[in-house]
Amino acid sequence: MKLLTPSEHRALSILVHADTKVGKSTFANTAPAPKLLLDAEAAARFLPGEKVLWDPMTEEPPQYDGTWETCVVNIRDYSVLLKAYEWLNSGQHPFNSVIIDSISEVQTKVKEQLSSEGRMDQRLWGDLLNSMERLIRQFRDLTEHPIKPLQAVVLTAMTQLRDGKYRPYVQGQLQVKMPYFLDVIGYLYVDTVENADDPTQLPEKIRRMLVVPHVEFEAGERVQGKLGDVITEPNVQTMIDTVFGPENTEERK
Repeated sequence: MKLLTPSEHRALSILVHADTKVGKSTFANTAPAPKLLLDAEAAARFLPGEKVLWDPMTEEPPQYDGTWETCVVNIRDYSVLLKAYEWLNSGQHPFNSVIIDSISEVQTKVKEQLSSEGRMDQRLWGDLLNSMERLIRQFRDLTEHPIKPLQAVVLTAMTQLRDGKYRPYVQGQLQVKMPYFLDVIGYLYVDTVENADDPTQLPEKIRRMLVVPHVEFEAGERVQGKLGDVITEPNVQTMIDTVFGPENTEERK
């Protein structure tokens, strides 16, 4: 039997969904560095911070030397994503976090790979669901990897109004199952706040993330309410610290 220390519990798996251009990628980019960004939306070039490019099909993961924060993998097709996962699962990498941006686009690429003609019969829909379920669980479980556990696994998703509620946009039965897989499901939105000190100033736009169940938006958490109901200017590293307390660097040695 092994007694787990607090540092070994410091990990979150997060799914964030939102309307277009609200800031899903920006939020995901606040995950602890060095981080791996699996970019299926060609959005990495707009994010702040130093970056390196990696092709997991032909190269080993880059060594972390402190000169970069984010390692970008362009997800051209599903095979690239699987190869990146193989490296992560080997434990032979420098990353503290992994981001999939976005899971909605990844599912589209899986669908295209399963059916080159763009038509899905019942068997292929079943293959799609099984492939995506397995993928999400595999990435989530990297937070418990025996060699190199990740501190954060962050998935972004488009949002879709379905049955009167905004939900992460994926197809098939994954719509129902995916929210159960992750620690935090957040709905990201922009709030407009008036300047109380100077009403003549333009209103300030603030990002907020709902993380508790709501009648209109899919959201929730299993961190015992430590994040509150709504997070202002959400940050992945701050969320981890809020749930688990400040990191004890001595404990990790």
